[in-house]
Amino acid sequence: MKLVAPCWKPSVEGENSNNRGGDVSGRLDGLLWYKDSGHHVNGDFSMAVIQANNLLEDHSQLESGPLSSLESGPHGTFVGIYDGHGGPEASRFLNEHLFNNFKKFTSENQGMSADVITKAFLATEEEFLSLVKKQWIIKPLLASVGSCCLVGVVCSGLLYIANAGDSRVVLGRLEKTVKQVKAVQLSIEHNASIESVREELRSLHPDDPQIVVLKHKVWRVKGLIQVSRSIGDAYLKRQEFNKEPLLAKFRLSEPFHKPILKAEPTILVQKLYPEDQFLIFASDGLWEQLSSQEAVDIVQNYPRNGIARKLVKAALHEAAKKREMRYSDLKKIDRGVRRHFHDDITVVVLFLDSHLVSRSYWHGPLLSVKGGGGVPAST
Repeated sequence: MKLVAPCWKPSVEGENSNNRGGDVSGRLDGLLWYKDSGHHVNGDFSMAVIQANNLLEDHSQLESGPLSSLESGPHGTFVGIYDGHGGPEASRFLNEHLFNNFKKFTSENQGMSADVITKAFLATEEEFLSLVKKQWIIKPLLASVGSCCLVGVVCSGLLYIANAGDSRVVLGRLEKTVKQVKAVQLSIEHNASIESVREELRSLHPDDPQIVVLKHKVWRVKGLIQVSRSIGDAYLKRQEFNKEPLLAKFRLSEPFHKPILKAEPTILVQKLYPEDQFLIFASDGLWEQLSSQEAVDIVQNYPRNGIARKLVKAALHEAAKKREMRYSDLKKIDRGVRRHFHDDITVVVLFLDSHLVSRSYWHGPLLSVKGGGGVPAST
């Protein structure tokens, strides 16, 4: 049986929940979806998603095997965390289109590079903005929907991290001198609460004193949104989508001539070393409750199997504690109302087995897991 690697089919939204009880596409337990363990090209992995919004706005994927459509192309593992805002449409769109665009550019480039990932981000952005334009008259609200986008690729001993928004990836690195696993944050976050992000926005828009506004003790771009980079949010990318029939609360009083938000990711490329133990990819819902080191300590001190679910549970315990309530009572709160206590949370833990990290070819089947079933809206 060890010779036959299993292949998971993606979870399909709206399927009968009875059909989703098995581990083929993960398991669904109320608002929690999880895939406790599996094998990717470079080691083991674990995934979990908890829903808080009425409609799940977090989407995610893990793809492992060929990273291009060419037989001779690179093999590796691709992780995507898509934290939507204003609705699930942009994050769902990323889950359906980004990896295909990535494979297309990897094939054209005949290999992996930072430029390939940037091209995939921008091509997917263009496709989504085209959809907004197509549906502008019948669904203008789509112009106010966007998503953060965090991608990690492990390929031929290298790690590529690309981020637009405020999701985060943390590396657990063994510090041999102190025999401890330390947290190393790899992604750069684009949130107006960070002073360097506000400075970047002010330098890009020197003629706009209102580019960042402190509103109800929270810094927001144009007083509307916390992230400075995203996919979607067409109403802050193109003037043509910042007018009627879009709702007045999204419309700016002054016209703008260049995009207010950017879709280009910040990219990091680095070599992986034997000391690099694992990666924790998560939407900001996790990091609002746990520090990077707290998350790394949990992964280091508990079994691999079900570790993503363990992180989600730890975050929920923190969320309950902040509201001076019991975890068991928090669990009884349904989606929608649950958003007042915590955000949707997506976690993917990718273990890096040093003897597998540098391999560039894999004979196993393509692995494709889409995170989160999502409870369909009663409407």
